Amino acid sequence: MENAATRPSGTQWSISADGHEAVVVEVGGGLRAYRHDGVDYLDGYAADEICPGSAGQVLAPWPNRIRDGAYTFGGRSLQLDLSEPARHNAIHGLVNWVSWHLVERSDDSVTVGYDLPPSPGYPWPLRLRIRWSVGPDGLRVEHEATNVGQEPCPFGYSMHPYLRLPGVPVGELSLQVPGRIRVLVDSRLLPVGATAVAGTEYDFTEPRPIGDAVLDMAFGDVIRDGDGGSAVTLAAPDGSAAVQVWADREFGWWQVFTGDTLSGERHRRSVAVEPMTCPPDAFRSGRDVITLEPGGTWRGAWGVRPGA
Repeated sequence: MENAATRPSGTQWSISADGHEAVVVEVGGGLRAYRHDGVDYLDGYAADEICPGSAGQVLAPWPNRIRDGAYTFGGRSLQLDLSEPARHNAIHGLVNWVSWHLVERSDDSVTVGYDLPPSPGYPWPLRLRIRWSVGPDGLRVEHEATNVGQEPCPFGYSMHPYLRLPGVPVGELSLQVPGRIRVLVDSRLLPVGATAVAGTEYDFTEPRPIGDAVLDMAFGDVIRDGDGGSAVTLAAPDGSAAVQVWADREFGWWQVFTGDTLSGERHRRSVAVEPMTCPPDAFRSGRDVITLEPGGTWRGAWGVRPGA
């Protein structure tokens, strides 16, 4: 553990095993770095840098955007702070800038936690825990959320890692996304419908180059593996290198973002691959929102596998 109170991301917890290394941070409980055999597959950020573009952040108790920050649940009308004021949205949950605490640590794993207190816009207390671990198969992330309150509450979850292959521009990357539909969005990046990807420029169900495609969209109706999970793969044009983000059956949506709206060196430098339990604006639509009963716990896992 590197304890540096002056660092924007707080304490740094490093884990390693089998040539895999990762750095988990106190602020947001997220992922700052991940590499295998010295190759950086995560487009992270420096220890003295404020987390840019939600890189590696934990998105809970909802992912993506909520229109006007307003929703209803259990007969109550609720108003969240507008954390994306330019688009008048509430975005990416409530835990990405808070201090998480150490629960347990070993050489190859670290578990961090945060106890989310009730607030006017989300009046339910949650106990959140994340176990980060590395091993022969890469990086594994196990998340759990427990409703420690007295009433049912809505819940959604995602992560925001940016992946890259060194030396391969985004446009040359081969992308495979197991989503048969994509969410259509308006100018505020809020959903207005969905459409099949088959036969369109957004059909990545079979691997093909990203090219000039500008992606910041959610894919659903996922093609699942035998165990109910799914995966998104980025590969070099010649197949010499690849990295895969996998997620278990709890995740039915993938957000893919090619970084076109990021500034400076981060512009279109890497691809955010985000496993999501629900689509954008789910607290309003109700689609795939998890209802946590009092005392109930949700668990889900995802991870990163490098390799050709």
